[in-house]
Amino acid sequence: MGRKARIDQEELVRLAAEGWTNARLAEHFGVTESGILQAKRSAGLSKPMTDHSRALPWKLRREHSQSGPATNLRNLSAVAQGRPVPKDKLNTALRWASRLVGNGLDIAYDPERGFHEVPAGDDSHVARILAEAREAADAAGTTP
Repeated sequence: MGRKARIDQEELVRLAAEGWTNARLAEHFGVTESGILQAKRSAGLSKPMTDHSRALPWKLRREHSQSGPATNLRNLSAVAQGRPVPKDKLNTALRWASRLVGNGLDIAYDPERGFHEVPAGDDSHVARILAEAREAADAAGTTP
C-alpha cells in the first residue's frame, strides 16, 4: 500500500481561487477528484452538505422521492440549515406544512402507499420541521 498523497492546503486554496477545476487539481496533486473534494472540505473551501435525514427519516422509493411532501420537507429542511430556497418554493412548503399543523395532521410514509396524512401525535414530525424552518428563516430575515 502506497503512501497517501499530501495536498498542500495553501497551494490548493490558491489554485482553487485561480479557478482550477477539480480534475486539473487532482492531476496536479496526483490524487482522485474525490480526494480533491475531501481536501477542499478540510480546507474550508466547500460548504457542508445539506442533510435532510431529519426531515425525511424514511427510505423513500424512487417514485416517491420527488413527490410534493418530499419536496416540501426537503425545502423546509434546507431553510432550517441556513440554505437559500426560492421564495415561491418556500411559500409552497410553508403553506403545506401550516395547513397540516393547523388541521391537527402530520405526515407518514409507507413504501407501498407513499406519503399520507395522519392525525398528529404529541411529537408531530411536520410541526417540528416547520418550527425549525420558521426559526431559521426569521433569524436570517428571509421569512416570506
